[in-house]
Order: sequence, then C-alpha cells, then structure tokens
Amino acid sequence: MTFEQFTGTATYLASPELRDAVNVAVALERPLLIKGEPGTGKTMLAEAIAEGLGLEFLSWNIKSTSKGHDGLYVYDTVARLNDARFGDRDIGDIRRYIKLGPLGRSFKSAERVVLLIDEVDKADMEFPNDLLHELDRMSFQIDETGETVTATQRPIVVVTSNNEKELPDAFLRRCVFHYIAFPDEDLMRDIVQVHHPEIEEELLRQVLIAFYWLREQTELRKRPSTSELIDWIAALRRAGVRKEAMEEKLPFLGVLLKHEQDLGSVAGPRARRAGVLH
Repeated sequence: MTFEQFTGTATYLASPELRDAVNVAVALERPLLIKGEPGTGKTMLAEAIAEGLGLEFLSWNIKSTSKGHDGLYVYDTVARLNDARFGDRDIGDIRRYIKLGPLGRSFKSAERVVLLIDEVDKADMEFPNDLLHELDRMSFQIDETGETVTATQRPIVVVTSNNEKELPDAFLRRCVFHYIAFPDEDLMRDIVQVHHPEIEEELLRQVLIAFYWLREQTELRKRPSTSELIDWIAALRRAGVRKEAMEEKLPFLGVLLKHEQDLGSVAGPRARRAGVLH
C-alpha cells in the first residue's frame, strides 16, 4: 500500500527530519510520538498532516482525569435513566446511549483520519498502557452491546508529550519518535515570514536578535517560544512600533515573558546596554 507523502503546508514549515518521521510513521502505521518545548508546533503538526494529506482531523485533548476507555466510548447511563423515568423514549436499544470517543470515531470512520492524542503525559502513568491493545489491533469491543468496532482504514495517530512524566517502555516501543528541536534563526525567519509576510526586514532582524538573546538568559524561568514570538511581532506591528523604538527598549515583553521575575530581569534599558540590537 502506498501513501501520499507529507511535505508540510503553506502555514506549517516542517524540517526534513520531521517530514521523514511523519512519513515513516504513516508507512509503518505506527503512532507518531512528538516531544519538544511548548510552543514548537507539536499540536499544530497533527492539523498540518490532516491538511497536507487531505484527511479529516480528530482531536483528543488529555486531562489529568482522562482514562483510556473515554477515548473509545461512553455509555450514557444517566440519559437512559432519565428516559426510563419519563417514559417518552424506547430504552430497549442500548446503542442509542453509546457515544463514541475520538479514538472510537477514528476507528469507525469509513475514511482514513488523523487523530491527535494531545499531551498524553497529563494523565496518570497507566493511561498509555490502557491504549496498547486498541492501538495495536485497531479495534475494541463495546461491552454493553457486544459489538466489535474495527478500523477499516487505520488512522494516522499523532501523540504529543511535554515530558511532564516518563511514558511506559511498552508504549514507547510501539511508537515512531521525533523530538522537535527549537528552530535556528534561519528556520525561524522562514516561519515568521509565513505568518507575517509583509514584515519590514530591519524590524525582523531586530526582533530575532532580541528574541534569541532573551532565550539565552539563564535566569529565565520560562524561555519564550515560537508561538509567543509570532504573537509579539503581531503586537509590535499592530502598535506601529518601528525599529528605532526597539533600540530604546523592548516593548510588550509580557507577550514573551510570563513570570514577574523574568520581566524584572530583562525589562527597561538592560537589553539596550547589553547591545542586543546593535
């Protein structure tokens, strides 16, 4: 079986290594596990794959309370009980009260889809293990009806992690892994120009110098990310900030830095004295 190759999209620039990881995962029909700093485009990758390959996109956003079973289906006992009390519906057909979750819908779909399991490490340690059988077999049984749901078109599964906790080895063995490295200045320039194609060249140069200087400050609790850089440039452009103003101070630092001690350590004239923009 041959699959169309993922090459990125007009709004998502993927490195050659990332493109290779995606295409290997698609060819092997294995989940793609993506790690990287927050704001490096892990979640957006799954949407880009769907767009690039012309497939439907489904998302399962994991919370601390998420259970593996939730992604398959939920039996709505409360709705059935209410129908039984008021007597206005036939409660004999249990299938009416079965609601498929994102993983279940991806199996049930007649067409191939892209399924994002976002921030898998937010759930407890057993959560990834609870999915092993279903992701291997691409099927599950609905206990209340005895129905077996089996994928006729195996979904492209993208799993993201922020490294909040270690994932089980058994889960890792079943995945194709890729770490999205933080973009260097050349790639970041290309990314910015996708989102801000009309940015003035000198402003872009100063913005990138200031941004990478900030990321080098070891005292920062949280270094600014790619998505925050895009937002910062949008704020600068919307306010009409010129390159000359950038030489006096770094405006709107609250878009980039999210802790008061981080703001205090770099705000004001310090950046200029350090020669950031010269």
